[in-house]
Amino acid sequence: MRKIAVIAAGAMGSAVAQRLVSHGATVLTSLAGRSDATAHRAAEAGMTAADDDAIAAAEVILSIVSPAEAVALAERLAGALARAPIKPIFADCNAVNGTTVQRIAAVIAPTGAAFVDGGIIGLPPGPRADPTLYLSGEPAARLAFLGDLGLRIKVMAAPIGAASALKMSYAGINKGITLLAAAMVLGASRAGAAAALHAELAENQPQLLARLARAVPDMLPKVQRWGPEMEEIAAFLDGDPAAQGIFEGFAALCRRLADVSGDPQETAPLSSFFAL
Repeated sequence: MRKIAVIAAGAMGSAVAQRLVSHGATVLTSLAGRSDATAHRAAEAGMTAADDDAIAAAEVILSIVSPAEAVALAERLAGALARAPIKPIFADCNAVNGTTVQRIAAVIAPTGAAFVDGGIIGLPPGPRADPTLYLSGEPAARLAFLGDLGLRIKVMAAPIGAASALKMSYAGINKGITLLAAAMVLGASRAGAAAALHAELAENQPQLLARLARAVPDMLPKVQRWGPEMEEIAAFLDGDPAAQGIFEGFAALCRRLADVSGDPQETAPLSSFFAL
């Protein structure tokens, strides 16, 4: 039986784990310092709590955490990986830019474990979602077997950094459109033009309006997690100050929306616009 470690048991990680478990794998995770809600989610997904040494003894470690936690997780596991007699493959599957990926790879390299760059595109696996895990780097082909365990795998014939670059580019387009729409709806609302904007979109861009009516409300509960990802995309665009500034602005918008997410007066214009 394949033994895979998935860290952590968030919405994506637990869904990936559940898919692996349903296809016969044993899935380990770390619950040290995690909340009761996370522990419950892990149990529901069929994950098994394990310490760092047990995790380092898995065949593969899939790091699926917040971008801000990606380097710290690699640093935390480095000691256990160095001690492991048989080395796993460490796959960073987070929404981070190429520079961050190289930092993580540099942490893993001295342990002797192989490193793979990964990027997940799509919603968490479930009855209506089947995201793709893109993998790059020389050892990436060794993880093709994850396709037999229910994951949609695409191995890129490209070096470390390519999978993350794809993730940054796709997320920049997909989530950038959502944040741009949120900013313009808020602007129109402040100026008293929200109803007219909605009518114009309904007449001339009905497909776009339908998409935004799903995407913007779905974004609001997650916006705190989107901020660090926008910062990673901004760093990915280093060398293009104009483009970089766009995503630094999106990161600031995410932080502001996260700060006021509990105040319905602040987010009401978005909710009411898409309820028209």
